[in-house]
Order: sequence, then C-alpha cells, then structure tokens
Amino acid sequence: MNKMLVTGVVFATVAILAFSATRVSAQSATPPKSPPAAAAPAAAAPAAKTPAKASQSPVSMECSKEADAKGLHGKARREFRSECKKNAMGKPS
Repeated sequence: MNKMLVTGVVFATVAILAFSATRVSAQSATPPKSPPAAAAPAAAAPAAKTPAKASQSPVSMECSKEADAKGLHGKARREFRSECKKNAMGKPS
C-alpha cells in the first residue's frame, strides 16, 4: 500500500507541474512586435471606411443621420434604424 501511495503522490505532483507549466508559458508568451511599417496601414484604415459608406443606400444613410441626431447607440440604434428603413421602404417616392 505504501508503494501505491508514493506512486499516486508522484503522479499527482507531475500532473500539477505539467498543467501549471503549460498555463504559465501560455500567459507569459509575448506577441511578436510589429514592424514600424505597420503604422502606415493603420493610417489608411479610416480612408477604407469611407468607400464602405458609399455602398449604403441613401435610405440607410438618412436613418443613420437621424439616429446620430437622437444620440442613439447599441440596441436602441439598431432597432430605430430597422424601423426607419422599413418605414422608408413602405413610402412611395
């Protein structure tokens, strides 16, 4: 019985050390440093958003402007824009 107890304690110790070493190494890993050239594309990112707005319909853009004017954010904004677009689509132009 004594041999089984020692074997169990050794196994448990090894298992704990193995799991803790894995967690420590996963947390201490540093992300690779990005090269200085990576800053240039970040400046271009806001310019990339501008063409995306051009793909929005005029109705969608108008509803967004109304939501901005009301200061809506999150779920309230999504619900407002959804209703706004439904109402705008139902109106004859």
